Amino acid sequence: MHRRTRGRISVALALSVAAAGGLGLITILPRSASAITSPVAFTADDLPTWQTNGIVWTLAEANGTVFAGGTFSQVRPPDGESGTAQNALNFVALDAATGDPTSCKLSFAVGSGTATVRALAVSPDKKTLYAGGYFGSVNNVPVSSLAAIDIATCTPKADFRPSVPATVRALAVTGDTVYLGGDFTSVGGARHERYAAVDATSGAVKPFQADVDEPGRAVAVTPDGKNVILGGDFFAVNGANSHALAVVDATTGANVRTYPGFIESRSVVKALDTDATGFYTGNEGTGGGVFDGRIALDLSTMNQRWRDTCLGATQAVESYEGVLYSASHAHDCSSVGEFPDGRRRHLLAEPTTGTNKLGWFPDTNDGLAEGIGPRAMVVSETSDNKYMWVGGEFTTVNGAAAQGLTRFASSPDIGAPTVPAVSAEALSPTEARVRWRSSYDLDDSRLTYKVYRNNGSSPVYTVEGDSVEWSRPQLSFTDKNVTPGSTYSYRVTATDAAGNASGLSSTVTVTVPTSAQNYPAQVLGDGANLYWRYDESASPFIGDSSSGDQNGVQVNGPSLRQTPAAVTGTSTAIGFNGSNEWVYSEKRTTVPSQYSIETWFKTTTTRGGKLVGFGDRTTGTSGNYDKHVYMRNNGQLIFGVWTGTARTITTPDSYNDGAWHHVVATQGASGMALYVDGVQVGTLAETSNQSYSGYWRTGGDNLNGWPNRPTSYHFAGQMDETAIYPSVLSASQVQKHHALASAAADTVQTVKAADDTYVNAGAASTNYGTSTSLAVRGSAAYETYLRFDLPAAPAGTVLKSARLTVKTTTLSSAGSTDEVSVRPFTGSWTESGTTYASKPAVSGTAIGTLTGMTELSSLYSTALDTGALSPALGGSYDLALTSTGTDALWLWSGEASAAENTPQLVLTFGAP
Repeated sequence: MHRRTRGRISVALALSVAAAGGLGLITILPRSASAITSPVAFTADDLPTWQTNGIVWTLAEANGTVFAGGTFSQVRPPDGESGTAQNALNFVALDAATGDPTSCKLSFAVGSGTATVRALAVSPDKKTLYAGGYFGSVNNVPVSSLAAIDIATCTPKADFRPSVPATVRALAVTGDTVYLGGDFTSVGGARHERYAAVDATSGAVKPFQADVDEPGRAVAVTPDGKNVILGGDFFAVNGANSHALAVVDATTGANVRTYPGFIESRSVVKALDTDATGFYTGNEGTGGGVFDGRIALDLSTMNQRWRDTCLGATQAVESYEGVLYSASHAHDCSSVGEFPDGRRRHLLAEPTTGTNKLGWFPDTNDGLAEGIGPRAMVVSETSDNKYMWVGGEFTTVNGAAAQGLTRFASSPDIGAPTVPAVSAEALSPTEARVRWRSSYDLDDSRLTYKVYRNNGSSPVYTVEGDSVEWSRPQLSFTDKNVTPGSTYSYRVTATDAAGNASGLSSTVTVTVPTSAQNYPAQVLGDGANLYWRYDESASPFIGDSSSGDQNGVQVNGPSLRQTPAAVTGTSTAIGFNGSNEWVYSEKRTTVPSQYSIETWFKTTTTRGGKLVGFGDRTTGTSGNYDKHVYMRNNGQLIFGVWTGTARTITTPDSYNDGAWHHVVATQGASGMALYVDGVQVGTLAETSNQSYSGYWRTGGDNLNGWPNRPTSYHFAGQMDETAIYPSVLSASQVQKHHALASAAADTVQTVKAADDTYVNAGAASTNYGTSTSLAVRGSAAYETYLRFDLPAAPAGTVLKSARLTVKTTTLSSAGSTDEVSVRPFTGSWTESGTTYASKPAVSGTAIGTLTGMTELSSLYSTALDTGALSPALGGSYDLALTSTGTDALWLWSGEASAAENTPQLVLTFGAP
């Protein structure tokens, strides 16, 4: 049995919540009882199912048995399971709950050519299975492309023998009639062009006459039995103009509703389904700009309810409990505000009342033959579960080998969400902000996130968020229970409704500054609604420091943590290789009539490239692209918009000199303006631009057709501090931003202990230098010694604050209620040689005090006297931890495996 962990999510909702009054568990509204996100009825966990060696074209079900028809000759056990392959000529019956073949064996054959089963339908009483396709016999009983099977005995009904001389592609059944569609032009010798009706018992041709001029692909009967819905390639029905879709009278075949011009001429209807209120089409087009999606129509009016214009050849639709499930290879849903053109997604779900995709994303590959993927769907309910079966030409399901058939149950849901990608920053002394890219789960669009601080076992914040794979919005938590100069670590996990939890995210740490950072404060104060500082340590997440929560996603791993950055302080930059790296904003958006683009860059490239731009794709090159700043090969900058023609401003100077430069481009009611290094270098009286929804990108995108197009669409160099504003920055604002970047700012340096050990009065001659623990106690004394190699103060700065941070171990008695004094000393000692008998003399003056260290595996810190440390900057400095109490404190040493456990000093330097 193969199992997978997966990820997912539905329409983007970004949450950014500050915990009022400090840390605390955030109360969440109760969940529904469902283990998957309603209204989806099935998990995305594929179950072990017998496989075919060819294509499954059609599925039907009756009483817990699923029937599969297609073009294949064998079925075999699921990959990794024991069993022997069985002959199965174009048909197999399987147990819906186990996925195993039943005892019902039918072979569909033909004297010449290749036999195939293209349509299966079950009678309303579940006693008879009808099969259509291209075949001449069933179990050696002569038939002509249409057969009736007694389900109880698994035998062909000899009295049912309509003669159909060409392929039957579609079937629908009522209590007394079988409706068929396909390639034929006659049935039983009578003219019936591509649609016909026969008696359900005898197969005698009925007077139903619904003639079309091209093949019929789909047929369905309305729930009241009065009308029949036709779908196919045709352009005329009974001589009337109606392409691909029509509704006719169930008795006579006369036109009830035609749809001239309703479906694009190069598109056809491949699938139909009905429910109590509507009917639904699955469409496939040929060529560019066709209709490949789905249409919902109301039964009462036969008018369109909605149209999903995703591109990607829909092959099957199945309405079940208010959800329309579909099989396709959807690759571009940008026209309905969802994922842009990119990879194919083969199974989707959306409400029967609308087009927004729901959180159900199992997947296959394109597979054999035409590269279509899944082609058929059916739901089978058993006494204790319900199953969505899928058939097609795929050869993988959810990334693992599985050919032709797969199935998904309503429960249990066993797949966990992906691990959140997390970053953190602190821009002021009063708070730290944790941000994360929401996770992805294949069958839960609403997930619960828990934030853990300093490796604590209980979350300090819990929140729910919605997302889907292509829209994973930024969520955030603002920690107001912080101390300036202290360092905090955070991890985040995601849990679905069934309780499946992702792993903990990587640990992110942040040091709270002792004073506000002026440059980012100004950017945020001037209204940026996208602000990427590029301070992350790992791919692919780029956090948005603004309230717009427009997080970025790195493509192909740009270089992170580049220094020196454009802005003084602790920020870092990002590096692009100039060939295939960029960052795109994950939230699909539109640009207002007035806006500003701001970024810093540094390069020596002679191949040019785009720095910042607005495109309609996240991957590949955009089809619509303007509102961008790009560099020519000679280093000149161009700011351009598209108005039917390119409207641009070009700088007179070049900027590929290896220095950091600041560029701001604005457009509004007064036209366009371009600034470099705080100076306006050009204007243009142009107020319009191209209107479309899309994504901000840095580092590269399409420049085809633009003037002075560089050799490379991609920028080679470093970028920093990218911001987008829904307003026009004034010249004075631009100048202020440029000046603030080089203004004196606090810098923080974290210094880990170079040496550490402890001594034990009870073992006076023992050295503990290799221990992963340190200890402090007064009575029966333990003392801890730490050596730090202090940096020199950066030029023009002094030491403004210093904090010592330590972490308690997981030992059950590690915490202590006693105060611990931090004292300098100057005596000789070594990590590998010092014992209690040779311990150094410690100063009687404490320069800091650790208190309240009662929790296990927790970080604690204390401010240290900067006056004592400042003279030692640029050299080594020794500290001892001592106590007068009797309650032992156990801390991790530098030999502990996790770097965050190491004793460390956090030093803040700033202007005098």
